[in-house]
Amino acid sequence: MFVDTAKVFISAGKGGDGAVSFRHEIYIAKGGPDGGVGGDGGNVVFVADGGLNTLIDFRFKPELKAEAGQNGSIRDRTGAAGKSLYVKVPVGTIVRRDGQVIADLTFDGQQVIIAKGGEGGSGNAHFKSSVRQTPRIAEKGEPGEVFEAELELKLLADVGLVGFPNAGKSTFLSVVSNARPEIADYAFTTLTPNLGVADVDQNSLLIADIPGLIEGASEGKGLGDAFLRHIERTAVILHMIDVYSNDVAKDYMVIRSELANYSIDLSTRPEVIVLTKTEGMDQEIIDMQIDAVKAVAGDKPVYAISSSAHIGLQDVLRALLVKVTAAREVTEMVEDTSDEIATISLSADKLADGWKVERVEADDQISFIVSGEKIERFALRTNFDNYDGVNRLRDIMRKLGISHELRRRGVKDDSIVKIGDNEFTFIEQ
Repeated sequence: MFVDTAKVFISAGKGGDGAVSFRHEIYIAKGGPDGGVGGDGGNVVFVADGGLNTLIDFRFKPELKAEAGQNGSIRDRTGAAGKSLYVKVPVGTIVRRDGQVIADLTFDGQQVIIAKGGEGGSGNAHFKSSVRQTPRIAEKGEPGEVFEAELELKLLADVGLVGFPNAGKSTFLSVVSNARPEIADYAFTTLTPNLGVADVDQNSLLIADIPGLIEGASEGKGLGDAFLRHIERTAVILHMIDVYSNDVAKDYMVIRSELANYSIDLSTRPEVIVLTKTEGMDQEIIDMQIDAVKAVAGDKPVYAISSSAHIGLQDVLRALLVKVTAAREVTEMVEDTSDEIATISLSADKLADGWKVERVEADDQISFIVSGEKIERFALRTNFDNYDGVNRLRDIMRKLGISHELRRRGVKDDSIVKIGDNEFTFIEQ
């Protein structure tokens, strides 16, 4: 069964908690802190596998969960890191989070961290200093990233076959490649995309056949709308038209219109046109049909072929190879030059240091919401049941300038401050 979309719940591992511990040895009267660090949580990693061509496995495994890190322990022992979860997906898989693309796996063996595990919390040994000899502070491990991901598969092929149902696309693919699509003498034989590799002299082409398109396919009519995504990444389009059509020019223009309606980029893709099923037809009629297509197709190459009789196939494959090679070279040039464009942006550290304070009045009560990447991470690692841990968070707020801004906005000692899902008073009561 071919499945090209799926939703999956992804959960990276939580970091282990740091430990509060002090050395207890016979000949050491006052042992120092020796609480260890928690282990990092495991990541969820997607691995592109060229042997896969469907997302069906995710329909039966809707949750992907990495292992949590272990807690730190006595004698400054670090907890074991959680095992990362490696998940195989087809080449061409796009991963979205909240509608935004976070990964695009485009080549075999590519690995992408989809969800990052939480860092382990520091134990109290980490907080020892000349003025703090016996710290009783330990951080909680950070939670791993948790979210629902949307997966979409867009087949990666050199050539995409388009045309009306029963135009001969599947027959062509079965003859020139190793693919074995279902073939019959009725419309919509192809219900799922098919891939095949065609040998061309000393080279090869990966060809994708999608279900036949009809007028209105880009708006959801017929079967084409669900599968047009699979030719979005093809370098070249092979447009196939039944030579027995009463109006080959109209057939060509209808499909061209559907491609343009779906994506302007598709309508400008390099293209080769073929008239199919020419076996047994008079050459004069074939030439007439070719001229009719050329009248609306401009300078695009038009060929006449018979897949069943193996007529004209090598000429078409060689023409496709030339166009695919040229298209790939242009793509590589664009990718190379894009790296040369200079950009000016804030450093990652500066962005992480950013924060803001919001004053909220509700039900005659005033509270203050503090947000920002770094301060929220500190809050996640704070044990709010621990007096020293919360006071450490207050010290961090003071050093980052947050406390000063809170006072400027009218905070009182007993005002409620909220960071993420946690809240506490501005000053310890």
